[in-house]
This record gives sequence, structure tokens and C-alpha cells, in this order.
Amino acid sequence: MFADYAKIVIRSGKGGDGHVSFRREKYVANGGPDGGDGGNGGDIVFMIDEGLNTLTDFRHVRKYFAENGENGGKRNCTGKKGKDLLIKVPAGTVLKEEKSGKVIADISIPGKEYRILKGGKGGLGNQHFATATMQAPKYAKPGQPSIELNVIMELKVIADVGLLGFPNVGKSTFLSRVTNASPKIANYHFTTLNPNLGVVDLDDHKGFVIADIPGLIEGAASGQGLGHQFLRHIERTKVMIHVVDAASTEGRDPITDIYTINKELEAYDEKLMEKPQVIAANKLDVLPTVAGSDVFVETDEISLDPVERLRKEFEPQGIRVFPISAVTGQGVKELLYHVEQMLKEIPEEPYLFEAEYEPEAIEFYGEPFTVEKDKKQEGVFIVEGPRIEKMLGYTNLDSEKGFLFFQNFLKENGILEQLEAAGVEDGDTIRMYGLEFDYYHS
Repeated sequence: MFADYAKIVIRSGKGGDGHVSFRREKYVANGGPDGGDGGNGGDIVFMIDEGLNTLTDFRHVRKYFAENGENGGKRNCTGKKGKDLLIKVPAGTVLKEEKSGKVIADISIPGKEYRILKGGKGGLGNQHFATATMQAPKYAKPGQPSIELNVIMELKVIADVGLLGFPNVGKSTFLSRVTNASPKIANYHFTTLNPNLGVVDLDDHKGFVIADIPGLIEGAASGQGLGHQFLRHIERTKVMIHVVDAASTEGRDPITDIYTINKELEAYDEKLMEKPQVIAANKLDVLPTVAGSDVFVETDEISLDPVERLRKEFEPQGIRVFPISAVTGQGVKELLYHVEQMLKEIPEEPYLFEAEYEPEAIEFYGEPFTVEKDKKQEGVFIVEGPRIEKMLGYTNLDSEKGFLFFQNFLKENGILEQLEAAGVEDGDTIRMYGLEFDYYHS
């Protein structure tokens, strides 16, 4: 079974606790502290596996936990780091936070490691807390907690071209003719339930990947039937081919069908309407047998055949119409070469979903913090609190992404607002757990 949707739980490893111990040597009466640090917890990492094309495995195994870091030991022994957990998924898998539906990551670049959750940082041993006045500290820091997240996985088909159309218009027949795909073909009103992919090879030309998007029904954008499951596959395609039954063998009007499908696309995501479209007026092979009945539609002025009706309606909108027969192959080559030319004019960059959710942030919100002026030094402000300490422990401030997250964190948590209320001015120094930053109002 083709599976393109799954829910899983992921959890990074907890940091190991720092150790409390003291040197005990034969000729050393009062040995100093020698408690080692805890090891960092393991990370949750996602990566593409080119051999996978469904999310079936994730419907059976739903929990994925990285290893915890080991606790520190005596004699300054640092605990072992917890093993990272590598989760392999098909290309095109989008991870979303379950509650908000926001995108965490789009797993679409082969070879890239997507580090979704970082393990907790190991706690410091008591050796770090010795001072001139306290030479035998009897405490150490616990390791930072793990982060757990409920994740939705959606597999969005990566294809250059998507075939759209109501059931029984001939999409599966068309796909089987122009590619190496072998879709099931039958006269059902809901024939294709899974996206079928195939590669179109053109003589002396670059080929492209084409996908038969499962049949749409009216109301798909509102989740009717399996609407959302189908529509998600269209988001990555660069060009859309509307396949219509030009012969109206089932009494459907092809023009109405195209407008109905476009309405569903727009309701699901307005950006889909920006994608270039082309119309394949199919079933040309049966037009002569039904001509003269209900195929030719009387207008106020002249009688138009179905293909001319489609051209008159859509070509002024910039949408080309190609009469074809998926059964005999008539007109198919002209359509394919036109689509290839359309693809050449579209930038090569893959369509990727921007990350909207920062998993590490879930540990930092809702905990107290303080903003105070330094009583000993003018122009210095001290910001402290468990959420600040956690954030600094998880965030790599040397990276552009990490520093941007740090700035957003200060703003969204009201820390900048409290600094301003406390009288901070441009050029003042902000201290946070051993780190110093210059404040400048943006």
C-alpha cells in the first residue's frame, strides 16, 4: 500500500548529570573536587533514503527516541555522549508539528542531514564550582532535559508535471502511453487512489517526471473524500496538464471540469494558480463516432467542435489546448514537446517548504526570567532565568540561523521590552550567563 501520511513521536536524548566527587589519594589529605561532566544527549536526525518511496514503515513504528547522555564520573571522567538517532525517509517528506501544523523541515535534498532535535547538554561536575571561598562544592548541575515532539509526516510527490482531471478522462491511459509506468486502468469513478509516477523520454531531449495525481472531486479542498491527500502532491509540480474528455462520453462538460478543478486548487492554496497549465483534450479517437450528437455545442453564432470550444475559452487566458488521443497516440508528441519547452523556461530550483517552527523553542517558553541593572557597573544589564540558560545551552550563536533564533527569542518572550522598560540604551552591555552582548535598538 502506498502510504503518504504518518504520525510519529520523536525525542532527543537527555543530557547526563554532572558528578559530585573529591580526590582521594594516599598522601593528599584534602583532595579537591574531581566530579566529571555529564555527556550530551543524542540528537534526532532525518535523512533521505533513495530506496524508500512510501511512509509505510512509520505506520507500524511510531516512537523514535535518541540515547541519553551518560552521567559524569569521578576523577574528572566525562560521561559518554548519547548516540544520535538517524531516521531515513523518502525524498519529499515534509515534517510538521502536530498541534500547529507548522512546517519543521522539508526533507528534499539528498545527502543532507536534517538535525531536527538536539540532545540535552550534559551537566557540569562539581569541579567547575570551586572558588576561593568554596573549595569543596557538594553540588553539580543536572543534564538538560530531552525534547519530545509529536510530528506529522507528509510525503509530497516530487514530479515535474502533474496530471489533473476527473476520473475516467484518460489520465492513466495517457501516463501508460508516454512513460514506463503501469497504472491500473479501469472504468471506475474513483479509479486512481495513489499517485503513479513515470519518466517521459523524448528523442535527443531531456526527459521529465510526470505524475498522475489521483482523481479530484468537488469539495476536495475542504477535505471531502480524500481531497487533502491528493492535493498535497500538486504543490511540488512545475507544470500542470488538465486532461479532459473532449468527447463528453459520460456527459460531462470539459470546460466546466477545468473550472471546477481550478477552483479546488485555488481553495487549497492560491499559489497553485500561479503554476503554468496546459490542456490535453483527450478521446479524439471517439469524436467522429459521436459527432453530431451532444459533442458539438450550439452557441449564439456558430456550432463549435469541442476542441475549438476549449481553445476559444482558455487560449485567451494563456492556456494552450492540445487535441490528443491517449489510446492511439495522436497529438501526444506535440503536447510533450510543448511541456518540455515550458519546463525549460522555469528555474531549476526545487520547490521547498520554508520552516515555520523551531522545535528547540518549546523548552524555553513559559518559564520566568529577570532583567536587572548591574549595581556595580553603569550601563550593564543582567538577564537571568532558567529559560535563558536553556536557550543558550541549545543554541549555536556562531551560526547565522542560531543568532537569528536568539534575537527572535528575546523579542517574542518580552525580554527586549523589559530591557527597554529598565532604561537600556544603545551601546549598553547585556550579560547572560557568561556571555556579553551590545544592545542596539533596531
